[in-house]
Amino acid sequence: MNADLQRRIQRYGWDRAADLYEPLWRAQLGDARTAVLECAALSPGDRVLDVACGTGLVTFEAARAVGRDGHALGIDVSRRMVELSAQRAQRLQAANCSFAAMDAEMLALPDGGFDAVLCALGLMYLPEPERALREMRRVLRPEGHLAIAVWGERSRCGWSELFPIVDAEIASEVCPLFFQLGQPGTLARACVDAGFEVARQWRIATTLNFASAQDACDAAFLGGPVALAWSRFTEDARARARSRYLDAIKRWRNGGGYAVPAEFAVVAARAARPERQAGAGHVAQAYAE
Repeated sequence: MNADLQRRIQRYGWDRAADLYEPLWRAQLGDARTAVLECAALSPGDRVLDVACGTGLVTFEAARAVGRDGHALGIDVSRRMVELSAQRAQRLQAANCSFAAMDAEMLALPDGGFDAVLCALGLMYLPEPERALREMRRVLRPEGHLAIAVWGERSRCGWSELFPIVDAEIASEVCPLFFQLGQPGTLARACVDAGFEVARQWRIATTLNFASAQDACDAAFLGGPVALAWSRFTEDARARARSRYLDAIKRWRNGGGYAVPAEFAVVAARAARPERQAGAGHVAQAYAE
């Protein structure tokens, strides 16, 4: 996988998906957002960084939690996502909330400037997630909080056939290692390697509810990471992909809609002080899944 190519694919793919992402995915991903916000232990006055913020769903909640004396910064590689978030902040007159286009693997931010870093369902899209975690550690103050959610194990995510279905039609290079971080213990170990002490790791079983076949397909192909590949499909290829995807999720048909099982893996951690980083790995061992 070419990392620079992967970054470009993510940027332009999410630019395409930006306008549809929230109406298609806001409800389905609520459990992951709630978990990240709850385990971040935000307090009034905190400075918070929301990595891969998308349309700002977590960022705005974080801004409310830290109050007028705090601040929440949302960053995303998609300029369209950032634009939509900034427009909403202006409409809401959210003075303690801001957004910037930025690569999570190269944060243009000072060392130790944040009390908490959040990342809800963004880390698995990055070509070098370990590098992003090191950057998150760099910008956190000692013992600052980290809260991360990724998709869980592939076998527990009923929509996972989406990627091979897309790859059968076009060489997309979309998320080749998407479910790697969702394997048991993997995300926690990556956090430890980046200089964090893991306080807790757990899994959330959830259900993605879609009212119709059209909604299920729109969420899969238009509002997520394969939107760029989808834009290059011929009409025949789109018909094949829709048919194959609906066949893949047919076992979860629920009346006229679909109730597709899914899983999130969540980690709550702290930035280890330099003198304690050498022993941080033992903490993760104690909380092995």
